[in-house]
Amino acid sequence: MNKKMDHIGIAVRDIESSITFYTKVLEAKLIDHYSSDAKGVESEIAIMEINGERIELLAPTNNTTSPIARFIKQKGKGVHHLAYRVDDLDQALLELKQQGIRVLEDSLRINKHGRRLIYLNPADTEGTIIEYCDYPNLKNLK
Repeated sequence: MNKKMDHIGIAVRDIESSITFYTKVLEAKLIDHYSSDAKGVESEIAIMEINGERIELLAPTNNTTSPIARFIKQKGKGVHHLAYRVDDLDQALLELKQQGIRVLEDSLRINKHGRRLIYLNPADTEGTIIEYCDYPNLKNLK
């Protein structure tokens, strides 16, 4: 299965100052800025693009239940996850299962941009939070 880096998720405390840093210092373009109160997300998200590469800035909107708030409390702000785009998420999940890699089933969702995603269990990924994703609506456009 082909895998390609899709984006890097970065946990931040103050999304506005982070957007300012990325746009002014790194000359990133702000692609989208929205909030998601979905269970297991509860974050404000800013999608930034630098020379065709994407970064997602993630700030908690609920300091009690947001996984980003929990991450910042445990590890501090910084790189939260690496996201890899796969050709077919369903097929990739079968391959992971065959390899004995578990996923966090309750993280499976479709985001605002039509990206299907799921997180692999960090216990099986040497502690790194890894997201697998695909864009099924893009397949229909080809």
